Amino acid sequence: MTRTLISGGLVVTAADELHADVLIENGVVVALALPGRHHWTAERVFDASGKYVVPGGVDAHTHMELPFGGTFASDTFETGTRAAAWGGTTTIIDFAVQSKGASLRAGLDAWHAKAGGRCAVDYGLHMIMSDVNESTLREMPGLIGEGVTSFKLFMAYPGVFYSDDGQILRAMQQAADTGGLVMMHAENGPAIDVLVEQALARGETDPRHHGEVRKALLEAEATHRAVQLARVAGAPLYVVHVSAREALAEIAAARDLGLPVFGETCPQYLFLSTDNLAEPDFEGAKYVCSTPLRPKDHQAALWRGLRTDDLQVVSTDHCPFCFKGQKELGRGDFSKIPNGLPGVENRMDLLHQAVVDGHLTRRRWIDIACAAPARMFGLYPRKGTLAPGADADVVIYDPHATHTLSAATHHMNVDYSAYEGRTVTGRVETVLSRGEVVLDRGQYLGRPGHGAFLPRSTCQYL
Repeated sequence: MTRTLISGGLVVTAADELHADVLIENGVVVALALPGRHHWTAERVFDASGKYVVPGGVDAHTHMELPFGGTFASDTFETGTRAAAWGGTTTIIDFAVQSKGASLRAGLDAWHAKAGGRCAVDYGLHMIMSDVNESTLREMPGLIGEGVTSFKLFMAYPGVFYSDDGQILRAMQQAADTGGLVMMHAENGPAIDVLVEQALARGETDPRHHGEVRKALLEAEATHRAVQLARVAGAPLYVVHVSAREALAEIAAARDLGLPVFGETCPQYLFLSTDNLAEPDFEGAKYVCSTPLRPKDHQAALWRGLRTDDLQVVSTDHCPFCFKGQKELGRGDFSKIPNGLPGVENRMDLLHQAVVDGHLTRRRWIDIACAAPARMFGLYPRKGTLAPGADADVVIYDPHATHTLSAATHHMNVDYSAYEGRTVTGRVETVLSRGEVVLDRGQYLGRPGHGAFLPRSTCQYL
């Protein structure tokens, strides 16, 4: 491994902003120093003058190759992690899926087989529990020992992933005893299914009705219930993809009581809305995801939640399905549209645009995109910061370059962009993963298999 020096840039972490040179050896950051205050030499030197030098992004919520609705997410671990690198994300945490009637171990082994030797950047795994029983509860401590320390449960999708309140309570009790973190998809699935059935019976089949039946109040109700179950269990709770201001209010109220309750939102809820779901000619199907897009007036509450730290993390919930042949499965019946959007390549740029627009500070950008997800899921300070001893996951970022997001130029394996035609200010110039150059000035230099599996410690906010 060559010695690398990144000189002249503004180093931005969640804690600091300083003009500093960064020295990398053997895949880790070994030193930062003020420019001109050292005599370092290196075989490889990057001039970052006028640029930011930031930690690689940590996307703690992706779904590569996820089976859903009779099809599969269109990004493989190979294509999805390559796209992540193009967007300045150098760590993903994906979800292994337990099938109904099978063990957690079988699900975890299946995802290790999908991801192993194929990823361009480093990756961890959460565990989706779709069948909570005495046997699977007994498996949880073993998975935590292997570095799979977070478990996702669903209050939605009866018959597929759904867990009832008793199952959720048992899983939370086990997590409380063993140090695990329960991640919750908080929507009242049985009630939503009633509303779906009634809407279809009325002939309301277009994509916009997906958002109308998955009501904000049913997200808020489920969030409230998840918080109370976690209180009873004495367990921490992480609510995924918060989209509605009413659900955020439940999280904020819990945090005001001092409870270990955390929340994540996603770029789609900050930048898109039900206006997109209502696009004509079935175009709205491109924006079907769950939790659904909300009316634009929810966005201000989510931005405020990010500023006040009632929401700690922005992940993508990257789960792409092509419009042709996949989203089209729901023509004539919105309930058959595969749920999910592409976004792993766009997150860092969209959140930098939020800095430009005045929603966030630079340090908060790095906090919600890099440091907080690394802490939340037991990867800090190896990931999420630039400090001696951290992995040399480094992005040289041009804050002045503009570019237009488009399916014609993105690298995700999907035939549309959720942000088609949106011009953003700020662009990734160079990406290093553990000291290896993965991307440099528009040239991709990465390879499948560079990315390593990351065993994680338990949540570092507890």
